[in-house]
Amino acid sequence: MTMKVDIYPKNIELTERINDYVNKKVSKLDRFLNDIDETRVDLEFQKSMRNPADRQVAQITLRGRGYILRCEERADDLFTAIDSAVETIQRKIERHKGKRARVRGEGLAASTLALEEPVVLDENEEATIISRRKQFTLVPMDEFEALEQMKALGHENFFIFYNANTNAVNVLYQRRDGTYGLIEPQLG
Repeated sequence: MTMKVDIYPKNIELTERINDYVNKKVSKLDRFLNDIDETRVDLEFQKSMRNPADRQVAQITLRGRGYILRCEERADDLFTAIDSAVETIQRKIERHKGKRARVRGEGLAASTLALEEPVVLDENEEATIISRRKQFTLVPMDEFEALEQMKALGHENFFIFYNANTNAVNVLYQRRDGTYGLIEPQLG
């Protein structure tokens, strides 16, 4: 069974060659993960990027039962960006499958799980390491004060603050297009 791939071009003409290439590359992902419900590929040409090597953008989003996997890659050539995105999403699929396989439970007692040997990473596998921890005091402020504080401190990517209007911790971040976004987390 071949997987249906939805392709959404932006500032790019979707030629038959590009369409065939994306379908050929992305439809192979169902070999790695067989419960994919939706596959979306966004292709974009961004004229405004300063670096010409970042103008061609390929973004792949996979939706399945209980998960969403997404990656975005940039290159100076659209086909290179597509190849890089497929490689990145394959790595994310492998990590996702690994997490599902290592979920505690599976009908075993905690004492049995404690006797198992720890998973040893290969030399080539990347290990997630927290290299730095930072603590700071949150001062209540509104969104506009947070934006001014973010600019004053020189934080270019994000700024965490306690929103005095909503009595919640928020994250203010700068988007690629220069505008700002606000994340308002909620406990689920």
